[in-house]
Amino acid sequence: MDKVLPVARSELILGGQKSGKSRRAEVLAQSWLAQSGSHRAVMIATGQAWDDEMTQRIARHQADRAQRVPGMITVEEPLHLAQAIQRHSTPDTLIVVDCLTLWLTNWLMPVHGNAAVTEQTLPAETGQLLQSISNAPGPLVLVGNEIGLGVIPLGREVRVFVDALGLLNQQVAAACARVTLMAAGLPLTLKDVS
Repeated sequence: MDKVLPVARSELILGGQKSGKSRRAEVLAQSWLAQSGSHRAVMIATGQAWDDEMTQRIARHQADRAQRVPGMITVEEPLHLAQAIQRHSTPDTLIVVDCLTLWLTNWLMPVHGNAAVTEQTLPAETGQLLQSISNAPGPLVLVGNEIGLGVIPLGREVRVFVDALGLLNQQVAAACARVTLMAAGLPLTLKDVS
């Protein structure tokens, strides 16, 4: 097991692709499970296998996670994240949500069909998520991408998505006790009121 990390009541882990976000979440889950035999850990996975590469990626992540954190169970929930948090959160259960970016993608840019949520209705869905973060009786670790550091994307839909993700990250960061930015596998604490 990696080094033991203190677990906050809620933590948002942000970073770019392959920055170490999910690995940090796994180490937090390992730390939580090691603290007590009564502790549980649940991964709420939001990714969907929409093509062969994504199917293989999900299978690889599942196998790696099962090896690194054998005590953590996985629940797949691409859309109804607030309800999944409410359903699985207990004082003895750490919840890892991986990831907020794919959750938002599933709502705003679904692969099959029209978006279930629009720019106008997204605040209600986000509000439910923020409420579930505030009301969770156990610790939460939420993983998300920071994609606003690059060039301004071409196309209205992509700009809307980047703006929506930036706002979601701000709102979740405000609701969490700790916010960590990952870069090159290294954590930078942006906020810690735990």
